Amino acid sequence: MPIRIVGTRYTPEQYLALERLAEERSKYVEGDIFPMPGASRAHNLIGGNIFRVVSTQLEDRPCEVYINDMRVAVDQTRLFTYPDVVVVCGEPDFFDGEMDTLLNPTLLVKVLSPSPYGYEGGGTFGRECRLESLKEFLVVAQEEIRVECHSRRGERWIKTRFTGLEDVVRLESIDCQISMRQIYAKTKILAELERGNGG
Repeated sequence: MPIRIVGTRYTPEQYLALERLAEERSKYVEGDIFPMPGASRAHNLIGGNIFRVVSTQLEDRPCEVYINDMRVAVDQTRLFTYPDVVVVCGEPDFFDGEMDTLLNPTLLVKVLSPSPYGYEGGGTFGRECRLESLKEFLVVAQEEIRVECHSRRGERWIKTRFTGLEDVVRLESIDCQISMRQIYAKTKILAELERGNGG
């Protein structure tokens, strides 16, 4: 296991060298390295649901869909992070020849975690929105039925919130759609809501 010294400022290259040997993932923010907590059952189910539905719709199109372990570099490499689902349409551009750090995502999906390292309340989205390639950013709650879709409109970002089980999230950047029931399929919160509604 690589040694990370508390209080040390790391270059992006030093971080990547350590990260590629590490057993657990960490994110990099302006020289600091932060461990990422493990994901819950709900977190994994939601990320897997989105990955499955989106990748099926993009099967015959020039887009690639990654889940969990595709690192993304943001803001002149001052941030390296791991979205839960990443979509790139067109030719992917990578940080180096290892091809494990993407520079030009089209869509990012983050499932919120009840953690100081999560994206609660928008978190580091202020950095992600600086990616010129990024067209949409989907933020998904795991403890309630709530999805926020941030869509680029020229120089502005428009946020749309979905909270109904019958809502359908339309991802214009990749011409896909996914229902809230598909996003939350097999999760405890969906089962409880359906029992409460008599369904």
